[in-house]
Amino acid sequence: MTTTPETHVRPTAPDIPGSGIELVPDMPICQTDLPLDWYQEEFKPYAEEYLALPDRLPETVLPWMDAYVRPALAAFGDRIMLLAHYYMGGEIVKLVERYGGHVADSYQLALQTQRRPEVKIFVESAVHFMAEAIAILAAPDQDVWITNPKSGCTMEMMAKDHMVEPVFDDLYRRYGDDLLVVAYMNTSGRVKALAGRTGGSVCTSSNAAKVVAWALAQQKKVFFVPDRHLGEVVAGWCHVAPDALFQWSGGLTGAAETIAGLSAAERARLDRAQMVLWGGFCGVHTVFTPEHVQYWRERGYRVLVHPECPKVVVDAADGAGSTSYLWKAMTDAKPGDKLAIATEGHFVRNARDQGALRGVEVVNVADVPRDGFAGMGCGCATMSRNDPPHLVAILDLLRKGTPPDLNRVLPGDVVNEISGTRERLPAEERAVIVRDARRALERMIAITER
Repeated sequence: MTTTPETHVRPTAPDIPGSGIELVPDMPICQTDLPLDWYQEEFKPYAEEYLALPDRLPETVLPWMDAYVRPALAAFGDRIMLLAHYYMGGEIVKLVERYGGHVADSYQLALQTQRRPEVKIFVESAVHFMAEAIAILAAPDQDVWITNPKSGCTMEMMAKDHMVEPVFDDLYRRYGDDLLVVAYMNTSGRVKALAGRTGGSVCTSSNAAKVVAWALAQQKKVFFVPDRHLGEVVAGWCHVAPDALFQWSGGLTGAAETIAGLSAAERARLDRAQMVLWGGFCGVHTVFTPEHVQYWRERGYRVLVHPECPKVVVDAADGAGSTSYLWKAMTDAKPGDKLAIATEGHFVRNARDQGALRGVEVVNVADVPRDGFAGMGCGCATMSRNDPPHLVAILDLLRKGTPPDLNRVLPGDVVNEISGTRERLPAEERAVIVRDARRALERMIAITER
């Protein structure tokens, strides 16, 4: 049996332009196979079937998926929506749209519950904080499910609520209502709730400049969590001087630091600071250097980077922006154009494959040959924990009415990325998280859309 690898088979969301991803025969759609013991017990039968397939080409994988996915989609009709992020490995990005789903950046994903009230079931193939943001904005009759709850984010792991809250409390005792939190999307709902409590906002890489400019206009001290590099980049875009930034450590080290433990000079600098930056970062984006940028520019490439890269890299590049910005640069490029992109490795690989179909050359900025070896652009390992068996399994189990509760996402949920165990808040505590985190997300939307 052969299956024609069309891109869309169901209507798309009008506010999310199609990615333009094409599935063509003989194009491998899967990077790697996960070990069977990485799957939940309920998912293992599907994984066993998948692992027994002779290859990972569309002509083989798609008929197997169709047997499960199409009945599930037919059962739910317009009441279900599949979502994925651009960083997902090629297998999910190339497949979600085929089944009428939508690939977007974290901002557009978060908006879907509000923009599509007729959808009652959202199935997200990305990381947990993205699914939780969707759940925070969801109506009471909308449910959010994640294909793999262990799909986390290393940056978010460096800013868990039990790490950030002691520092927030310390800062609040000193500055009171003069403190305002801006929480990057790459945080849990519990951290986003701190932004809501202080009258602050969430931001994404696509709107960080707008949100931080708004926050600075409030004439308050901005506590920016968790990405120090994005914070430094956006501070520069908003004309905040480097000496008006105070760098707090991230992770458990940051959680253990206190204002009382600072030197007198450090406390004075903290008092003067316009922005306090939590010391988190994305390991995927810290591999890039200004030398990488120079190498590709000297060879005629236009160099575009994600603003989670260190500021020296962003300053050296020809442009910087979110995943939507970077993807649009590829789709808008003309045949013969040459782009060097600095961001997550799966994204660049997908952009390279799709660019080649358009006559556009795309390279990873980190892939600079040295001593006979090319550099390596990193992929997001945790996001790659989503694959075809996870998508097939959750959809088929939803159709049967037996989905594992672990895959349902509620605001305030915390999932251990290693063990898969979940901590779920009591209803009354969850309601507080929803109230405060929703305020911060809605403020972001208002700032962005105005």
